[in-house]
Amino acid sequence: MQQIGRNLYQISLGAVNVFLIEDKGLTLIDTGYINSMDKIFSKIKKGGKNPADIKQVILTHSHPDHAGSAAEIKKSLGVPLLAHYDDANLIEKGIAGRTPMHLSPGIINWLLFNIFIKRVSNSIEPAHIKEKLKDQDIIPVAGGIQVIHTPGHSAGHICLLIKNEGVLIAGDICANVAGLGLSPVYEDRAVGINSILKAAALDFDKAVFGHGGPVQKGANRKLKEKFLPLTAALK
Repeated sequence: MQQIGRNLYQISLGAVNVFLIEDKGLTLIDTGYINSMDKIFSKIKKGGKNPADIKQVILTHSHPDHAGSAAEIKKSLGVPLLAHYDDANLIEKGIAGRTPMHLSPGIINWLLFNIFIKRVSNSIEPAHIKEKLKDQDIIPVAGGIQVIHTPGHSAGHICLLIKNEGVLIAGDICANVAGLGLSPVYEDRAVGINSILKAAALDFDKAVFGHGGPVQKGANRKLKEKFLPLTAALK
């Protein structure tokens, strides 16, 4: 586990990251692909934490690399799942994402799409979502985590702002694989770019992503500088 802030840890599963918040027990953010539970729990144990202390799981969105093991973890621990209303409905039906998805420009996105996304099933094990989140909700851990509804990559995508630590859990609004860039696919790229800028307008210094490494300093400014020029093409 890589410690990002006082209470936040990043856990790399290879192709995707999940996150752990330590306060009032543990809160797991995202669950990786199907059959990722043992790997997640092993890494938590190696980091000196107990997976049995996980009290809830928050899903940034429904895609199979983020919600794939949600049902398995829920069954194992008996913990509630939280997700935005728009994607909660998909998760409860076992649907991973809406189609069609639109490929972002660039060779890296083309490669990531063809290696990791193209052949992945668009189904997950259905799981009940206990709390269906909305924009500006506050989750009462780590001094209050603010839910930011950021559609585009998925209609029910959320970011999570840990205000006390100045960290944004950005999910897949964008990626930081070979520097900041668009996620490989979006339901609606224009909406997604506007969501990036919505998040970037908030007050945070660090950002972590579902794919790639963290931005440790000046993250909101860097997001604005990278993605604001893309809005010209939307007009």
